[in-house]
Amino acid sequence: MKTVSTAADLRNAVSAWREKGQRIALVPTMGALHAGHLALVDQARRAAGKVVVSLFVNPKQFGPGEDFERYPRDLEADAEKLREAGADLLFAPPVAEMYPPGFATTVHVAGVSEGMEGARRPGHFDGVATVVARLLGLVLPDVAVFGQKDAQQCAVVMRLAADLGLPVEIRVVPTVRESDGLALSSRNAYLTPEERKAAPALFRALLAAQLVHELGERKAAKVLKVFRLAIETEPRLVLDAVDLVDAVTMRPVETIDRPVLLAAAVKLGRTRLIDNLVFGG
Repeated sequence: MKTVSTAADLRNAVSAWREKGQRIALVPTMGALHAGHLALVDQARRAAGKVVVSLFVNPKQFGPGEDFERYPRDLEADAEKLREAGADLLFAPPVAEMYPPGFATTVHVAGVSEGMEGARRPGHFDGVATVVARLLGLVLPDVAVFGQKDAQQCAVVMRLAADLGLPVEIRVVPTVRESDGLALSSRNAYLTPEERKAAPALFRALLAAQLVHELGERKAAKVLKVFRLAIETEPRLVLDAVDLVDAVTMRPVETIDRPVLLAAAVKLGRTRLIDNLVFGG
């Protein structure tokens, strides 16, 4: 695996592959890699002959008071994991390379980005859409791979690619979980041992809500009530947000008569955890 830090070196590498007729897959990440990221790399390897992984902690998607400065960073460890996973190229640029002097473009994807996390974290999805558009423009991949844990982000990226007619297939990989159900996340490293024991209650609450729907409940308000009651069984979890929305449009629903996304965020100590499930239809 080769590591590059400039757009010019990245373009040179992928251009050489493209001239040989190789399919190229891109896996965008912010580093602090875990098994969930490596599942994306595995999917990319299945989809293309060459795999590019980007590692960039994107300042544009962090709001005031969020954890940009303390977000875990370990390039050497991440590179070793990617080497073992079979990635072909690691693109690890500094901020000035991704956003050079004079950079003045912001990408806004209306609709899917404006509710839920988009409303609670103004500008977050503009930052996501901008960096993804930049990466897609640099790599020009045939396939780009993302994780379902960031479900609204996936909706934003798919809308971006569709609206701009980008010749890239967006693949979404199911959330990878610990044996007790906790979704893998770089932010799990912040949890104390006691917080880690409490964290799986978020997934159990999502499952409880899904179960009540599968038993026949169609009213969104009642499904949400079950979720909230389940969260309250673990006092260390503080519910920060929960949304039940159409799985495609990200718009709230009153009746579950189509595939829906139940997405939630909780505070656990100083850490904010997110998770989701798709069901219905």
